[in-house]
Amino acid sequence: MSPADRRQAALACLFNPRSVAVVGASDDPVKWGHWLSVGALRGAGRRAVYLVNPNRALVLGQKTHARVVDLPVAPDLVVLAVPAARLVRAAEDALAGGARALIAIAAGLSETGPRGVQIEQDLVARVRAAGAVLLGPNCLGLSDVAAALHLTSNDLPAGPVGLISQSGNLALELGALSAEQGIGFDRFVSVGNQADLEIADLLAVVAEAPGVRALAVYGEDWRQGRRFLEEAARLVQAGIPIVLLTVGTGPAAVRAARSHTGALATAPAVMDAACRAAGIHLVRTPGEMVDRLQLLGLRAAPRGSRLAIVADGGGHGALAAEEAERSGMQVPPLSAPVQKALALIARGSTENPVDLAGAGESDVHNFVRILDELARDDGVDAVLVSGYFGGYHVYGPAMATAELEAAMAMAAWASHPGRTLVVHSMHRSSSSPALSRLREGRVPVYARIEQAVGALAGALGASKTRRFPMLGPLPTPVRPLSESSYAAARQLMSAAGIPFVPSFLAQEAEEAVEHAHRIGYPVVLKAAFLLHKSDAGGVFLDLQDEGQVRAAFADLRQRLGGGPVSVEALAPPGGRELLLGVRQDPRFGPIAMLGLGGIYAEVLDDVALDLAPVEPADALGMLNRLKGLPLLTGVRGGVPLDVDAAASAMAALSQVAAAHPEFDALEINPLRVYRHGVLALDARLVPADSTPSRDRGTSS
Repeated sequence: MSPADRRQAALACLFNPRSVAVVGASDDPVKWGHWLSVGALRGAGRRAVYLVNPNRALVLGQKTHARVVDLPVAPDLVVLAVPAARLVRAAEDALAGGARALIAIAAGLSETGPRGVQIEQDLVARVRAAGAVLLGPNCLGLSDVAAALHLTSNDLPAGPVGLISQSGNLALELGALSAEQGIGFDRFVSVGNQADLEIADLLAVVAEAPGVRALAVYGEDWRQGRRFLEEAARLVQAGIPIVLLTVGTGPAAVRAARSHTGALATAPAVMDAACRAAGIHLVRTPGEMVDRLQLLGLRAAPRGSRLAIVADGGGHGALAAEEAERSGMQVPPLSAPVQKALALIARGSTENPVDLAGAGESDVHNFVRILDELARDDGVDAVLVSGYFGGYHVYGPAMATAELEAAMAMAAWASHPGRTLVVHSMHRSSSSPALSRLREGRVPVYARIEQAVGALAGALGASKTRRFPMLGPLPTPVRPLSESSYAAARQLMSAAGIPFVPSFLAQEAEEAVEHAHRIGYPVVLKAAFLLHKSDAGGVFLDLQDEGQVRAAFADLRQRLGGGPVSVEALAPPGGRELLLGVRQDPRFGPIAMLGLGGIYAEVLDDVALDLAPVEPADALGMLNRLKGLPLLTGVRGGVPLDVDAAASAMAALSQVAAAHPEFDALEINPLRVYRHGVLALDARLVPADSTPSRDRGTSS
């Protein structure tokens, strides 16, 4: 068996162990060894469970063993519920006893400083040498409902979601919030410090559980970010939606000040681009995550943005409509035939929102009749029922029975392909049989209007921005360039097919004049030895004759010192300027950035980012996301510019950058876009401070 196959087999032991041992088993109800022993014993009917404690003959009434090596069989999975000071010795004993997978609970290692980091690294080396895997340390453990595997301190509510969390407490909060909304988790794993197993290693393992219909991920550290995205993209393409919560602000922009690209490609913007490329639903809070999970764990994202709202009161309908339009959804008028049919059911407005205006109290089945009519309107992509439904049962047994029947019918209506139904109710689900029945029928139910609308709009937004195929492969790095001069930048980008104005380098004034005569006036002089030429006053434009060239050259020398000067043709007038850049993100690799030139990109924050390399069609999509796009496409009778040529330039730059990871950033600023074609007017390469190996999307 190859090392990779051994590791995969060991990984399978995490959730399908034939035997489990708990090291540090305890009778003390405040200790981890107690909680984990109790949880392990709950699965004793499914597998052999061994308790290890050298100081006690019995724990929880069960016989103990002094060491793992003393067990009658080699355990598949060993939980190490011991302090950090005893962790290494306990792990060595477990490996010597034949353990395939280890879970280390203890905190106090890499998060404490260099010594802890070294201890962790040495432990991982021992684990991998033995062909085993390690989860943690500093983790909460794992659980699997179907396998009766309960190796955590706290139970999470059961439901259709798989959960991977770097934070134990955050997982517990998600569990509490999920329980309130009637959903939960089928398979859960806490990764802690990710010393060995990382989130990318566990995505497919958690998703393969039969009861998992969606994945929730909380992560803070993306050491193999590109690989995580590739694994996630495969699952999304297979129909498993992924919702990600992350801290979003980290060290990714340490080199931001060295280029415009770095300054604009901030950590949150990069994370947005990464999730867009992989089709991941990115959320900002635990509450938003649970709201989105309820929709995606029970139903698919809506097919479009056209929302029909059904309310049993004008206020709820109006508020839902405003919230929907504010969130980017549409609330269009319903078709005339549907409105005519609805007028026989509802007592209020039938245009959209539909207002029952008391028709629910008279016959709660009217909710179902309205849904049947809405199904005939091709202009409806999703339906939101808002208001009182779920509370009619308080009016007596007959109404309670009718409301429960209506809920069953509504769930049956929503089960048809292509239909999305979401319910907002002013009543608590825990006290409403009808709302409980809706959730049992996979209809999401929310306590607040903004939750319901936010889940719909967020799910729709993420699905609309996905691109297939998801992530283009990174090219094999070519031989690194040792030079990062202005001339080297122009040469590298020109070779990729990006057009530049004619240019020649001059060391002396006489040479600059000769080049100017060769090019033809007017010309431009640039201090080619500076990274930020304009900022330092190192650019002279529209030089009309030999005298102006000599004067400009002398001024550059006097103020800025020696170095090559670039003599260039003055670009034709007209057009619009773009800023194109690619930077190497330490988490996700090359990131393509495109914005309008001049003040627009930085002052107005009008930029678009995508994971690189991008194809021309992807780059065109980046252009289409700019708020200033009308400036390129002919606003108010203006001349439409060659956005296809601009997209091709962006794609070419991204390919070059992806093949040259020795540069932190490659930039064209500006690229002038004309009616026909483009011209790059300046270029720069920003070398990396060092060239550590970067994750390039391959398994490690």
